[in-house]
Amino acid sequence: MNDKILSSENGNLSLKEPTGWFAAGNGFRKASTLLSDGAFKLFVHLCLEASRRTGRVETTHKELASALGKSKRSIGTHVDELQAHQVCNVFPAKNQYARTVFEISDHYWPYHRIEPSQHPSDQRAYVGSVREYFLSLACASGRFSAADEQTARQMHQRAIPLAVIENAMLLGACRKYMSWLNRQALEPIQGLRYFEPVIAEIQAQSLPPGYSAYLRKKVQELALAAQTMETCQTEPAVAP
Repeated sequence: MNDKILSSENGNLSLKEPTGWFAAGNGFRKASTLLSDGAFKLFVHLCLEASRRTGRVETTHKELASALGKSKRSIGTHVDELQAHQVCNVFPAKNQYARTVFEISDHYWPYHRIEPSQHPSDQRAYVGSVREYFLSLACASGRFSAADEQTARQMHQRAIPLAVIENAMLLGACRKYMSWLNRQALEPIQGLRYFEPVIAEIQAQSLPPGYSAYLRKKVQELALAAQTMETCQTEPAVAP
């Protein structure tokens, strides 16, 4: 096969390997200064493995850890960082047998996507992830209504990353639990719109890398504290 010929002000340049290369443009340069070394290495790996048509790659944290010589915990931290900086959209696996879909964001993907990213199946997966996040919160109503589905579709149309929505839910849940523990605003979170101000807050100022893991742990701790307080209030007093 003939080498791919590139023109330059210094003459003609030819690629030693005409296939398997990646167009590292301005987005690639920006990512190199924005991300930590580990997260940038993960970004490079995803770019090289992603379909040039869609900017997507399906894989697992275990496979990424093996490919990069990292622990699954480190991969999780780096994935959080990619999402926090909106470098990559992540569509989590629905179960232990499925694979996570990573999609490089438009600002960091140098190719024109041949397949539209706003495909109906993408919207269904997006809304499904938002529903799963919401229903996992013990401080929420436990019901994902038709209005919530419409709100989730609007969020998809606005291209709000799932990581931003998940972080907003975690942060909002922490605040709700704190109000419960302080005996204020005792009603549960009724709908998805509750988190829209928190989403705007995170979009205005991204959370620091690794903060998502902290929020997940904090929500668990506050949920347990709230449950313990509720149990103490409902148990009858024991006479001495």
